Amino acid sequence: MTIAENVFPRRQALSGTGKKLFRTLTVTLLLSTAFGAQAKLDEANQVYKPVAPTIEQARANILIARQLQFTHFRDLSINNQLSDEVFNAYLDYLDGQRIYLTKQDISKFDNVRPQLGSALKTGQLQPGFDIYNLVQERIIGRLKFALNVIDQGIDKLDFSKDESILLDRSKADWEPDTAALDELWIKRIKNAVLAQRLNGTDDDTIADNLKRRYEGQLKRAYQARSEDAFQAYMNAFTGMWDPHTSYFSPRVSENFNINMSLSLEGIGAVLQSDNEYTKVVRLVPGGPASKQGQLQPADRIVAVGQGDEKPVNVIGWRLDEVVDLIRGPRDSVVKLEVIPANASDETVTKTIAIKRDQVKLEEQSASKDVIHLKRDGKDYTVGVITIPTFYADFQAMQAGDPNYKSTTRDVRKLIGELEQNDGIDGLVIDLRNNGGGALQEANDLVGLFIEQGPTVQIRHSNNEVQVMKDEDPSVAYDGPMVVLVNRMSASASEIFAGAIQDYGRGLVVGSQTFGKGTVQAVRPLNHGQLKITQSKFYRISGGSTQHKGVIPDIEIPSRIDKNRIGEDALDHALPWDQIEAVPHTRYFDFSNVIGELRKRHDQRFAKSPDFKLLQREIDFLNKQREQDSVSLNEDKRRSQYNQIERTRLTIANARRELHGEKPFESLEALEKWQDAQAADLDKTDEEMDFVIKEGGYIMADMLDLDKNMASIITPHQFAAQAPAK
Repeated sequence: MTIAENVFPRRQALSGTGKKLFRTLTVTLLLSTAFGAQAKLDEANQVYKPVAPTIEQARANILIARQLQFTHFRDLSINNQLSDEVFNAYLDYLDGQRIYLTKQDISKFDNVRPQLGSALKTGQLQPGFDIYNLVQERIIGRLKFALNVIDQGIDKLDFSKDESILLDRSKADWEPDTAALDELWIKRIKNAVLAQRLNGTDDDTIADNLKRRYEGQLKRAYQARSEDAFQAYMNAFTGMWDPHTSYFSPRVSENFNINMSLSLEGIGAVLQSDNEYTKVVRLVPGGPASKQGQLQPADRIVAVGQGDEKPVNVIGWRLDEVVDLIRGPRDSVVKLEVIPANASDETVTKTIAIKRDQVKLEEQSASKDVIHLKRDGKDYTVGVITIPTFYADFQAMQAGDPNYKSTTRDVRKLIGELEQNDGIDGLVIDLRNNGGGALQEANDLVGLFIEQGPTVQIRHSNNEVQVMKDEDPSVAYDGPMVVLVNRMSASASEIFAGAIQDYGRGLVVGSQTFGKGTVQAVRPLNHGQLKITQSKFYRISGGSTQHKGVIPDIEIPSRIDKNRIGEDALDHALPWDQIEAVPHTRYFDFSNVIGELRKRHDQRFAKSPDFKLLQREIDFLNKQREQDSVSLNEDKRRSQYNQIERTRLTIANARRELHGEKPFESLEALEKWQDAQAADLDKTDEEMDFVIKEGGYIMADMLDLDKNMASIITPHQFAAQAPAK
């Protein structure tokens, strides 16, 4: 699964923690390039011409194998077991939904399967290319079959049968033969027809849409290139070590370098190939998509349109081609038709219009707010600092600008303003949806809240451990803290939250974080580049942030599906482990109060209308996620669809009523309102996020339970507490 950043990723060293921006360039992206032999469309005979490996690719393969064996963090041998896993991973990319190949096809490679490892060591690429070419031939055959079914008329399809189809066939058995695949594909076509009928599309338009979709995929199958096969094969190979180690073809390398120079304009979204679809991995803070508010992680893009033009169906397209469609001039509008992440099935799509723009550093900057609370006759003022990303203007820094922007400098200034102007009793640091950034900024930010000491450990592939430290004895804020996190908090966010937790400087509140605790470096090859994992992050208490992430002290449920988003959802992710802790001070021991804090939090949420509504949404989403198949009986399917839409409307209206607003009369009214809200980029949310408010209430509970927490960093406490070992 490979990702590409559409619009300005922030500028950072790859050895830092922003790697999540380029996460999982692993098993799978077919990107077209000008290199290598390519299959050409024979206009007269429509014959697929097999692609073949080049000498440059064979040399690159040998270099990749050596780098993986001798410099990767994971010590993994290239043997028969690895051969089998590479074979399976390669097929997962080429036919992840088991819709092109049969058991008979798979059996043709029984002799090849155990030999892939030795072949990959020596640059013998032909076995991988043979598999690729067979799959392309089968894809062409399937698409021709689908077009023939459409040509016969979709009115000939029977939607009265009591049939169903699996939503996810990645774990299904391969169909035994071509006849069984024919039956499966008729079901797939019926599902696609129903999807559009339920959206109100007439049959003539549906037939035209499906024909254009399959013809587009067929054209791309005929235009397969040698580099497509090599890219897929190498990433199936490199993905055995971990999901962040991947091969960049020359074209991808070019795009990657352009991205790092912040020189492109688009929507500010990190995209990934996901079988036939292009999936949203994350949104760049401050980018057009993030500000617009409708596009979400795990949404799948099915069509792209320019301004008022008719959208182009991009199912089955290469990722670079989809990215090229989405990119465009500043202030122009791109329309994305997506299957929302929370959709019950592929029948649910929505269209999102986003105005392209640059991602400006100031729009990713930390910001402040204030919460005023009243508890038991006592007033509390809680400062809130939201940090979308860990940033630093390296260019201004290198130019000697004394006022260059960075996370740490901005947060120090905001803390000063909050203390001077508002006299805050506590501080909430909001790191939700913060995907990471500059490692040095994570280190320096911890330093604002401790005197001196270690912040994070980095273990390299040679087992040497480097300890990053805060050397500055000054403290910007010595009062009680709450750090808010969620599943999209990753990398640098996890380092900061973990350090605050280890030092006892504050409570971590929210949901389990992403678990991205590895460091990558990009190394040049004779043909493209290799991004390889070389180090791993560990907390000062010894446990890694990898795989497990940071576990909150007080948990708040999230809408995000942990089974689809997070390090532990990725194949071959490096495991959690631990090394020795490094000496560090514990500023406060929460063990005596955490039980009461959790009890008060639970009691508050049990009465909270906001939380009840959130839990209702989560239960609804979980129920949809548990659904593994959908009916192909039109009456049943329409009934299910209507029930889902009624539930959506009910939940939306419950939120409206909660805020004293008039409920929507229909789904159309809801969707029209959502479009209007998304178009208004200057709108402000007058209702403070109830999770942030809960952070304030937890802060008040902390102060109520322990008056000493009003200033928890004091010389007395430093002297009284022995360093943790």
